[in-house]
Amino acid sequence: MPTFNEAGNIHNAVTRLFQHNSNVDLLIVDDSSPDGTGQLADELAKGNKHISVLHRAGKEGLGAAYIAGFRWAFERGYEYLVEMDADGSHRPEDLPKLLAVCSNFDLVIGSRYVRGGKTMNWPFYRQWLSRGGNIYARIMLGSKLNDMTAGFRVFSASFLKTFDLGSINARGYSFQIEMAYRTIRSGGRAREVPITFVEREIGVSKMSTNIVAEALLLMTKFGLRRIFLRK
Repeated sequence: MPTFNEAGNIHNAVTRLFQHNSNVDLLIVDDSSPDGTGQLADELAKGNKHISVLHRAGKEGLGAAYIAGFRWAFERGYEYLVEMDADGSHRPEDLPKLLAVCSNFDLVIGSRYVRGGKTMNWPFYRQWLSRGGNIYARIMLGSKLNDMTAGFRVFSASFLKTFDLGSINARGYSFQIEMAYRTIRSGGRAREVPITFVEREIGVSKMSTNIVAEALLLMTKFGLRRIFLRK
């Protein structure tokens, strides 16, 4: 669970996670949040042996935070690694559905855009941006996945270990696209499970023009390479 300035959400997100999933361990990766999220995470960890906190020196992007979390988990022998936001948008009650099928797949995506999936409280422009981005990803990357930008997912650790994580280019939300694309290109088995995505109630979204631009450039680069170089 990567965090940056989520002091208003972290307690509720963690509490709800364990209410619905008593058999998981949680790693909070905090990028030196100036609002004190890291300190709040430390307090939560003191009261729950299933919570660990990884403090990083500064804000280096979502992708770097997840890669740090993956490596932490590799060192401790975990078999399945879950990506989950700290802002409440990923409902903990949906996680058991992803875990129920993860033993048969290398990547399980909590999808908003398959039958049964939906979003709640999103303004029209966010719906348009998200759906448009996923349509563009499907076209450019030749993917059958409906929600490549989704951040609620489960990876098989043994499969992730075959990746050269140091070669991952993306740092923002395009990290999710790159990881899904690399999974497909390397022959990984992927499955989408419907979830309900709920817009955050506290704080502001980390989405920005730069993050959108990075994702579009990444998809275009991979797409052109796929089409013209067949790589």
